[in-house]
Amino acid sequence: MKKVILLLLSLRLLEVEAYPVDAKKLVDMTYSFSDETLHWPTAQPFKLEKVNEGMTPQGYWYSSYNYSGSEHVGTHLDAPFHFAQGRWTTDQIPLDRTIGPGVVIDVSRKAQASRGYQLQVVDIRTWERRHGKLPGGAIVLMYSGWGKFWGDRKSYFGTDQEGDTANLRFPGFSKDAAEFLVKERKINAVGTDTPSIDHGPSRDFIVHRIFGGANIPIFENVASMDRLPPKGSTIYAVPMKIKGGSGAPLRIFAVLP
Repeated sequence: MKKVILLLLSLRLLEVEAYPVDAKKLVDMTYSFSDETLHWPTAQPFKLEKVNEGMTPQGYWYSSYNYSGSEHVGTHLDAPFHFAQGRWTTDQIPLDRTIGPGVVIDVSRKAQASRGYQLQVVDIRTWERRHGKLPGGAIVLMYSGWGKFWGDRKSYFGTDQEGDTANLRFPGFSKDAAEFLVKERKINAVGTDTPSIDHGPSRDFIVHRIFGGANIPIFENVASMDRLPPKGSTIYAVPMKIKGGSGAPLRIFAVLP
């Protein structure tokens, strides 16, 4: 009898159709990749090389291209292995760690007042007083408003000189905030709308090291955070699956409540 019931339940499940996606609730949080995509001053920029483009002798359209560039260009993932030996490489990160409830912590006013602002534990606790404790498996995003500078290298990075890492000026997470999220909260991933999870002047990249050591993926240069509520959205972040990679181009989007 049990087998019959299980079989009937299985057949019932097969009859369930996938629910339609409401396009109005989708938010694309990824910058396009092109030769204009902003990249770290010491990284190889994204390049798209035309191989074929046009009508063939047989009379149909055909196009194909080669692409190249650093793993860490534009909207991208930092795998834990990027700054933590023995931790997950890009291909080893479970998909369920790049999907989760979106938490947007707005520090845009503080970042506007100080280009090197670092998200503090008090910012997280203030968010929690207003919206409740961070949900389990959250993807915690710092919104600094830096997206308004996208496309303007000097404003976005603090410098427009190739190779110049001495004059970087942009917001990031603080060491204390990173340790709090790792030790006191159960999160899936973190992200920022700036070039790095560490603030621009950082030289030891301690925030990368803390999150990497805890096998927490990082998303950088995330777009359109201003379109998300503080809580209630679901984030989907799908990196290119590069075997042994320290990072990868990322397609990240949100489904609004």
